[in-house]
Amino acid sequence: MMNIDRFLGRSRNILLASAAVASMLAMPGAFAQDVTAPPAANATANEIQQFCTNIADAARDQRYVLQRKELETLQANVDDRIATLEKRREEYEDWLKRRNDFLKQAEIGLVGIYKTMKPDAAAGKLEMVRPEIAAAIVMQLPARQSSLILSEMSDEKAAALTNIISSASDPNTSKEPS
Repeated sequence: MMNIDRFLGRSRNILLASAAVASMLAMPGAFAQDVTAPPAANATANEIQQFCTNIADAARDQRYVLQRKELETLQANVDDRIATLEKRREEYEDWLKRRNDFLKQAEIGLVGIYKTMKPDAAAGKLEMVRPEIAAAIVMQLPARQSSLILSEMSDEKAAALTNIISSASDPNTSKEPS
């Protein structure tokens, strides 16, 4: 009977020690570091210190590997986005070039239309157009025809166009719209 009691006592102690070790292993890292675990019966403080020192380099290396993988993934994402943006920039530049070519052709055609009109009819039409557009058209017409058109316009419209045209040729005028 005595052996059974001694055996049950040892079993209980081993079971309690195992439960204590298992609960410490289940604790979060920061909390587990704050709690000092009683050294195992066979391990000394020096062995524990050696174990921690030995796995520190491997843990650091593993962190570096994970960080490197994450950085490589992020770099790949950035490269993909840059490639997409470059493609869109090229598409936009192509569209802008086609638009500017169309506008030049339209402008040439528009100037040609006003070039063939009588000055009084051209003046009437240009008075209804935005002053910036009218000034651009008048600037591209021959000087004699421009003067005839301006003379047919109302004084206010002719003065506004003259101001715009003179501002366009002024070197002190900013090229940036404000």
